[in-house]
Amino acid sequence: MTSIQSETVQINKPLADVYAFLANANNHQKLMPESIYNWSSTEDECKFTIQNMAKLELKISERDPAGKIVIIPSAKAPFDIKIEWVVSETASGCSAQMTIHADLNPFIKMMAVAPLTKLVNHQAQSLVSSI
Repeated sequence: MTSIQSETVQINKPLADVYAFLANANNHQKLMPESIYNWSSTEDECKFTIQNMAKLELKISERDPAGKIVIIPSAKAPFDIKIEWVVSETASGCSAQMTIHADLNPFIKMMAVAPLTKLVNHQAQSLVSSI
């Protein structure tokens, strides 16, 4: 299993506000790069297409108000994947970090690590400006 972590971002908002934002799948569209289209979502699930890649259907499988959100595929994905957001309280608000755990074969890993790293960092930075 390959794990790809974003940079830890600092957010000047209470943990409860950041958690509430991430716990609603509708809000995740605000975190996506421009290469995402055909977005549809509910509070629990989202569906979208990644330009020149694949269509994904994801659902929030775990919500821990202490600061953890887990997202997994709700339909067959190109590879096994689990996305985790961890939000921690800090003196000036909170910090957040996104991690993708993906079961990538060596060939796919070679091609996918750089774009996935770019994605997790984009989403973490977008969280700061979206909330």
